[in-house]
Amino acid sequence: MENLHEVLKKEKYKKIKFKVTKTQHLLVKAKINGVSGNFILDTGASNSCIGFESIERFELTAKKSKTKASGAGGTGMKTQISAHNKLELGSWKNTNFGIVIFDLSHVNEALESFKAKPVHGIIGADVLLQGKAIIDYYNHCLYLKI
Repeated sequence: MENLHEVLKKEKYKKIKFKVTKTQHLLVKAKINGVSGNFILDTGASNSCIGFESIERFELTAKKSKTKASGAGGTGMKTQISAHNKLELGSWKNTNFGIVIFDLSHVNEALESFKAKPVHGIIGADVLLQGKAIIDYYNHCLYLKI
């Protein structure tokens, strides 16, 4: 039988390596608008997001949003949105990427309490669904279809 990588390569999937942190989070490198950052791969997050402090870093045009964010850090958190960005995960690309911006300090405080490095944001189900994601936990690989 062929291995998973070879089968998915034939199906036009791109392979993206991730690391498993001390806190058991999946950490993936991504570029937004050509700028690299560290992101948690989170199948439970409905949307990909970054923290307010990273707006300038990733050259985002932020607009107000009436939507309130909810997650492990609480509910009713104010958000902003940024549309028409370029996202790159390895060689997989989305050239019309929308991202939610909100206060990620609670996430990074939790990571730092475990002596783990902070992250710039979260890659969520919006990307995973669009890319028809397959996660190979054993080999620490994410596959996204082009």
